Amino acid sequence: MKGGKIGESDGLTFWLASPGDYDDVMAISDGIYEGNDYLPHRYHSWMTEPHRVVILAKRDGKLVGLASGLIVDGGSTVFLEGMRVCSREQGRGFAGVIQRFTDQYIRQLYPNVRMKRLVRGEDPRPEKLAKFSLLAKRAILSLQIEAKAFHAFLSTLRAKLEHEKGTGSLEQESRLVVLEEEQLRHILLDPGVSSQIELPGHMIIQDWQPLKLVESNFEVLRRRNLTWLADSLEQPTFLSLHTPPYPIPYKGGSFRFSIDLFGTKADLACRALLAHMEMVRGEIQGLVLMHIYMHQSLWGRLRAFCECSVGVKLYHGYWEQLFLEHKL
Repeated sequence: MKGGKIGESDGLTFWLASPGDYDDVMAISDGIYEGNDYLPHRYHSWMTEPHRVVILAKRDGKLVGLASGLIVDGGSTVFLEGMRVCSREQGRGFAGVIQRFTDQYIRQLYPNVRMKRLVRGEDPRPEKLAKFSLLAKRAILSLQIEAKAFHAFLSTLRAKLEHEKGTGSLEQESRLVVLEEEQLRHILLDPGVSSQIELPGHMIIQDWQPLKLVESNFEVLRRRNLTWLADSLEQPTFLSLHTPPYPIPYKGGSFRFSIDLFGTKADLACRALLAHMEMVRGEIQGLVLMHIYMHQSLWGRLRAFCECSVGVKLYHGYWEQLFLEHKL
């Protein structure tokens, strides 16, 4: 992506972001999401990601905000993320100006875009929600884990599963399978998959990025270096994935690790959670913020499952993702 001025509106000038803007973007991002910010890790990959637009807003020559849009669903949808306004300029209405300019600019670049999709971690104001369709919600379990406690945590979870299996409280065990790309494609492009697996909004959501089950979105998923599990190759009832751990600014330097669970069977959710954590145990260091996304019915069971080890604590109380969509 090459930088350059692309327009003006309401006292702001707008520019395409470039790799050289990294330090300025990080300066206005200080403290955002309480340090649980993905952008420091992803910014440079955004500069070269196909069909992504990253726009900077400046006032009097100084950077005040950023917004990004990724074109998905075969060119019909823009997914908005990364929105931020520096703390000194908040409360001036600049967020709305940036969003409106971004919508307009993306429609100029991609005239086939008809829908705008975004995800929120809290209930939007009623006036905002009235403009969008609510596609789905997911519950989030967020844990803070010290790396030195990670191995003991996994051992404890493994022991709990073995005990439940021994007492007969687990359903009949089925083997979790690591999916290869073609196996995943076969599952997700099956027209009946949404009737077999509880998929929020009939979509796959990777972390905070919702994607329809269409062929063109597989390239987006492929770029994320994800690991997928299913309980069956032919007629799965549970699907899960994890995003590799990556660094975030939290407490001066931590790691973020995300697991997405699709389905409503609690025993499979617990087993998939443990399996994904075991796959990354060699990558864990320092302090880890782990976010587990799931059907609302699973949250209480998984919280109880994870409350069992020193060095592991709840990072956030019950909270949800809201998936919103709006016609452009």
